[in-house]
Amino acid sequence: MPNELRDAISPYLRSHADNPVAWHAWGAAPFEEAARRGLPVMVSIGYSTCHWCHVMARESFSDPELAARLNERFVAIKVDREEHPDVDASYLAAAGAFTGNLGWPLTVFVTPEGRAFFAGTYYPPVPVQGTPSFRQVLDAVSEAWTDRRDEVEQNAGEIAAALAAASTTTGAGTGDNAGSDVTADEIQAIVARLASFEDDEFGGFGRAPKFPIAPVQRLLVDVATSSSPAAPAARALVGRTLDAMAASPLRDPVEGGFFRYSVRRDWHEPHYERMLYDNAVLLDAYSRVGSSDVAAGIAEFLLTTLQRPGGGFGSAQDSESDLGEGGYYALDADGRAAATPPKVDEKVLTGWNGLAIGALAEAGVRQGRADLIAAARAAADRILGSSVSTDGVLLRATSERGASDAVATLEDFGMLADGLLRLATATGEVSYATAARDLVEQCLPESGGARVFAAPGGGDPVLAAQGLQLASDPSEGAYPSGLSAMASAALTLSQLTADARYREAAARAVRSVHDLALENPTAFGAILSVGVALSDPAVQVVVVTDGSEGSDGSLADSARRVRRPGAVVAVVTEAQAAEWSAAGFELFEGRVLAAGAGAAATAYVCRDFVCRLPVGSVPEFEEQLAAVARI
Repeated sequence: MPNELRDAISPYLRSHADNPVAWHAWGAAPFEEAARRGLPVMVSIGYSTCHWCHVMARESFSDPELAARLNERFVAIKVDREEHPDVDASYLAAAGAFTGNLGWPLTVFVTPEGRAFFAGTYYPPVPVQGTPSFRQVLDAVSEAWTDRRDEVEQNAGEIAAALAAASTTTGAGTGDNAGSDVTADEIQAIVARLASFEDDEFGGFGRAPKFPIAPVQRLLVDVATSSSPAAPAARALVGRTLDAMAASPLRDPVEGGFFRYSVRRDWHEPHYERMLYDNAVLLDAYSRVGSSDVAAGIAEFLLTTLQRPGGGFGSAQDSESDLGEGGYYALDADGRAAATPPKVDEKVLTGWNGLAIGALAEAGVRQGRADLIAAARAAADRILGSSVSTDGVLLRATSERGASDAVATLEDFGMLADGLLRLATATGEVSYATAARDLVEQCLPESGGARVFAAPGGGDPVLAAQGLQLASDPSEGAYPSGLSAMASAALTLSQLTADARYREAAARAVRSVHDLALENPTAFGAILSVGVALSDPAVQVVVVTDGSEGSDGSLADSARRVRRPGAVVAVVTEAQAAEWSAAGFELFEGRVLAAGAGAAATAYVCRDFVCRLPVGSVPEFEEQLAAVARI
């Protein structure tokens, strides 16, 4: 039987191309084959930097005897969870009916209609401490399918129905004004609740395993720079946390960048994969608090390790090399120079690249590093050039091999839009902002719709045809949800355009998860950041320069140091301001250099589009900024 994975976009799928298993890629065809042959389907889900995925591949999927058994009794599908997050989410939810030990590799047995009837994670080659071997699992599932198919299909149908019913009431952004806006008292309560989760001895949140939870770090930075009475407490908490992580084994001291998580409470024994999303959001946090050395190390990792030829960033670097799990990372700089580094997953994921674009653009502005802004620009140009199909449809993933057929999700639209807006204000180039506005418009619901945002296209077509497409989970883990990313982009658009639709959509997004977020802020850091920004004064700053070298000077530098949640700062030439205005971005209407001999820069300081008189000196600018930011 042929293995279909050799030409896949995903390196994870290609790593299984030489298995004796007759793997299929995700699609409708393997389910049709299963129906024709009367067999169940095994869906195996993982990703390229997953250590235990590699282990199971070596132990089981490379075993000719096991592969023969699998090929005879099942139709096997291999899925990269990063390429198909909707598929992963749907089967992860179904797997929860069978095991509480969820993770990857995820092994799900389903009917030809896609309905799960048994699931687990990693299965060893021999039984271990109550966990059956993979061979035993295959035999038991095959026996149940053969001897008790009616019962199996009935149970699978009941599980699918229960998941569908739960999805309609808990999906992201459902309901109109389900909660309320985030209040000043609630912001204080959020910081206090996060402080109660702090590990007083080793820093960070929780015990073990310990994750950086980057969106929560960014939330605390936002509160710390806001007008909230909780700002001092947030500043102290995030300072302790970021310092502890930077000094811990979670951070690679040689090449920069942070590992995904640590097994132990004291940050030792990291899981050594380095993910694009973690490092992009942490770059944001460290850059905003002024930890320039740590931020520079993260940026160096992104530019030297994850950046792809032609722009954009791969999704992660593996934990394994020819030196084994973590072996490369135990070497010093000289040792690494002589060693083969772990592989990089070269998939360029649209949403995750949006996170990197925004973080690099802002870090470049704050640190005065043109190379970081150039890398953000190159990534944006690649995404806009290769991740949009000829008929204008946004794509989820590309690589040097071409484009994946995976559909873009709300996180792709939201993260890319948010990153493009930050790049637009960093460079003064309105084309990025117009592209972002189009992405947001595609996801805004029709008037009176029940959802706040929804990606066009209806989600994964196979899941949709099977009736298994679930509403997006509004909670967040290591990176922002699609809901929170789109809300952030919409809020920025409202600041640039004066279009109230965008601000209201952002507010509705926060309200839709208000109660859940207050109850568990560690799982809703990014959407709570939007709530904090909505509660603070809407500060807008435009600095117009004459475009000559060094003309922006200290006035523009002062503007770029503005650190308030939701604030919009742009430095543009007169010509660029006119382009923004012509494109419908009202903030730039009439923004010109002030009259007067030798005027090289003029600052406009506004609050909700009500602007002070233009000024040309740093003291005047800072006085106006303090006035508009005052409650």
